[in-house]
Amino acid sequence: MSGGEVAGILVAVFWAILVSFLAVALARLAQVLKATTKLVADVTEQAVPLLADASTTVRSARTQLDRVDAIASDVQEVTSNASALSSTVASAFGGPLVKVAAFGYGVRRALGRTDEAPAKNTRRTVIVGRTVPSARRRKQKG
Repeated sequence: MSGGEVAGILVAVFWAILVSFLAVALARLAQVLKATTKLVADVTEQAVPLLADASTTVRSARTQLDRVDAIASDVQEVTSNASALSSTVASAFGGPLVKVAAFGYGVRRALGRTDEAPAKNTRRTVIVGRTVPSARRRKQKG
């Protein structure tokens, strides 16, 4: 065998090994692509119902928010009506009731019957951040 023939056989063997490795790599790549395709199909099967459920939930939440908005506007209207009614009642009955109460107080005072106990006139003096009762204050002055 000549050197050229040996070199040719070595090149042919090298190419055969290279083609074999490439065939194995392509076979594995095909398996990975099949698995990826199956995974994407499974995710799609599960995602579509989830998205439908999410869409239904969002629609339901929007409906509920519309209802809450209507209720809030009704409550605001009731509040303004109650405020108006309160001010009307206060203006209609407030003045006369105050006059009746004042008249009753004046009658009690005039008759000398007071339900209140007379308040003691207790004076206190503040000395250096403290409150001293009036009895102690007199002792301090004297």
